[in-house]
Amino acid sequence: MTHPNVSYPQLPDTPTSHLPFSPCVVVGDLIFVSGQASVGQSGSIISDSFEGEFRRSIENVRKVLEAAGSDLEHVVQTRNYVRDEADLPLYNQLYREYFPQPSPARTTITNCLPPSLKYEVEAVAVRRPHA
Repeated sequence: MTHPNVSYPQLPDTPTSHLPFSPCVVVGDLIFVSGQASVGQSGSIISDSFEGEFRRSIENVRKVLEAAGSDLEHVVQTRNYVRDEADLPLYNQLYREYFPQPSPARTTITNCLPPSLKYEVEAVAVRRPHA
C-alpha cells in the first residue's frame, strides 16, 4: 500500500538491484537511502580496492540522492559497514573527504560483510531547500 506523502524516486542511472528493496524512500522532506555498495547500474558487484569500493558506493548514494532532490551536503546520518577492520584508517580519511565538518551522525560496523564486498553505506538525508 502506498501513502500519498511517500515516494520512490529513481533516475535512469540510479543503481538498481534484483533484491526486494527501493534505492530510496522519501517521506516528506526526509530521504532514506538503502545500503549502497560497489555496484554498477544493473546491481552487479564491482570488486575493487577498499578505496575504489568506497568511492563507488558514495557515488551511488550521490546518484540516489540526486533522484530524490538532494545531495551529499544534506546527509544527516550514515550507517557504514566495513568488512576489514584494517581499512578503518583509510575509511576515516575518505569519509572526511566526502563528509567534512560538521559531519553527519554516523555508525560504523566492522567484520559484517560477505567476502564479495569491502564497504557498504546507507544514509538519511533531507531535501535541498527550494530556491
